[in-house]
Amino acid sequence: MEKNGNNRKLRVCVATCNRADYSKLAPIMFGIKTEPEFFDLDVVVLGSHLIDDYGNTYRMIEQDDFDINTRLHTIVRGEDEAAMVESVGLALVKLPDVLNRLKPDIMIVHGDRFDALALATSAALMNIRILHIEGGEVSGTIDDSIRHAITKLAHYHVCCTRSAEQHLISMCEDHDRILLAGCPSYDKLLCAKNKDYMSIIRMWVGDDVKPKDYIVALQHPVTTDIKHSIKMFELTLDALISFNKRTLVLFPNIDAGSKEMVRVMRKKGIEHHPNFRAVKHVPFEQFIQLVAHAGCVIGNSSCGVREVGAFGTPVINLGTRQIGRETGENVLHVRDADTQDKILQALHLQFGKQYPCSKIYGDGNAVPRILKFLKSIDLQEPLQKKFCFPPVKDNISQDIDHILETLSALAVDLGGTNLRVAIVSMKGEIVKKYTQFNPKTYEERINLILQMCVEAAAEAVKLNCRILGIGISTGGRVNPREGVVLHSTKLIQEWNSVDLRTPLSDTLHLPVWVDNDGNCAAMAERKFGQGKGLENFVTFITGTEDLLLVEGMSVPKDEAVGALHLIQAAKLGNVKAQSILRTAGTALGLGVVNILHTVNPSLVILSGILANHYIHTVKDVIRQQALSSVQDVDVVVSDLVDPALLGAASMVLDYTTRRIY
Repeated sequence: MEKNGNNRKLRVCVATCNRADYSKLAPIMFGIKTEPEFFDLDVVVLGSHLIDDYGNTYRMIEQDDFDINTRLHTIVRGEDEAAMVESVGLALVKLPDVLNRLKPDIMIVHGDRFDALALATSAALMNIRILHIEGGEVSGTIDDSIRHAITKLAHYHVCCTRSAEQHLISMCEDHDRILLAGCPSYDKLLCAKNKDYMSIIRMWVGDDVKPKDYIVALQHPVTTDIKHSIKMFELTLDALISFNKRTLVLFPNIDAGSKEMVRVMRKKGIEHHPNFRAVKHVPFEQFIQLVAHAGCVIGNSSCGVREVGAFGTPVINLGTRQIGRETGENVLHVRDADTQDKILQALHLQFGKQYPCSKIYGDGNAVPRILKFLKSIDLQEPLQKKFCFPPVKDNISQDIDHILETLSALAVDLGGTNLRVAIVSMKGEIVKKYTQFNPKTYEERINLILQMCVEAAAEAVKLNCRILGIGISTGGRVNPREGVVLHSTKLIQEWNSVDLRTPLSDTLHLPVWVDNDGNCAAMAERKFGQGKGLENFVTFITGTEDLLLVEGMSVPKDEAVGALHLIQAAKLGNVKAQSILRTAGTALGLGVVNILHTVNPSLVILSGILANHYIHTVKDVIRQQALSSVQDVDVVVSDLVDPALLGAASMVLDYTTRRIY
């Protein structure tokens, strides 16, 4: 044995569930079989291999001269979500007896199918080492969740691409137990194209068909959106009928929704259409020749974005089932395949082209690497797998002080004049507030925000407040999903296209939420104010106004003119200031009337420094201008002192505690 310290042969169990995983497992099985001095091979067959409707594909395993040790009927028919769950359960019931009898040292499991999850679960619970093939990849459906679940159960990993390897490392898997080998099927693919292919094309597509003048279609249901995937399949068949080229259609896999897809095929008469050949299964070596010499491959099967790239055959990838896969330039994605015309246009663009061959998924030498990896496994090593977690900063033990901490948020309010940071408790109490003048330049402003937040976070520890995250309220247009200020108000200079989330998150190691100050004020009312418990209401923000200097107002030379100055002037009897307030109040009133007519809220809240001065004018405008059906809607002044800070805090507190108000 090589490096493993074992004094006996390694007993390997390979379990195969369907035609697709066998195409990846067969090269490994052939490799194991050629080295009987190192390995004993047991083959377990289950899943759709044993179903007539899906081609009884166990026969190709027998034709490859493998002894099938065990056949397990594990599929509960129904082809819906419940049947998939029941099939996993049935496999879990039957597998323990098989594994107890075989007593393998290691089980090889492929991919991301529900059957494979049952295999990995059984082996893990029975203390059998698991080698997982094709972990770390990303596709775009429930398969991702299953694949990653198997990764956490598996002890060893064979991945196909550098990105998949990095994903496994990011998932805390031990780098020493990860092998970047490439895809085993590529060991066959890269030496296949020179073989005789005309007889295969004639057998499956027709005697009169030439290479590059036919299409291979392979489409499966998307279990997370069955209805849409059936509609997409219907549109695909319509497009293929219109395109009028000979087409080989393979039946879908056994996932939920496949029965409905077969009904669509039969409804459209595909099995009897002169341009179509519909088949349940094609042996892998013949399938290789068919896709290698096709004018185009269309559908949503992983083989389209993985294996077909080895030949440079054009591929049309439909929908989201493979949306996360790495692909070569031969793949054209039609993510929203919602019309026949889109699919037809893609066929016109792709059919008959020839692209450079891609080796993203392998170089043809995967099997020798995998066999060497298997030989290196030391059965004397502890079975319990270890996870390589990254170091965690400031780990807090569960003591009484931790339990009694006040759950809080760090709230930031970027105003036109001041920059404010506050520690806000779950009840909306402002525990401590810090205020500084808002600098004029980006550099000074971002540094001041970081400095104030770091100081506030340190102070929170002394105040026995546990900071759950940071919420930021800022003027202008904001992309909350990305945490970016798109365009600021002119009162805040050098503040366009600013990423606020990244620097704060990197510095304080906390989640960060960002939103517009108006939205924050509304969120504050919903959580802490007069909007609490209401299904719908509208908040209007009144605040700093520009160009407010009027006769009779005295303002220091370098102080910005704000709403407070205007209010003071009006109180002192300044006619022009009073006129400005009336005009603005009337304009606001008309805006409120429009909102009442279009949105029909149950409450209108005026927030901000000028709210008290506008409320009577707004109500007068509503009485004069609004329809009678909305005149009973209450218009009130917010009683929150710091709505922007409270709204910023509510983004953190609502999300981190998963509460809905």
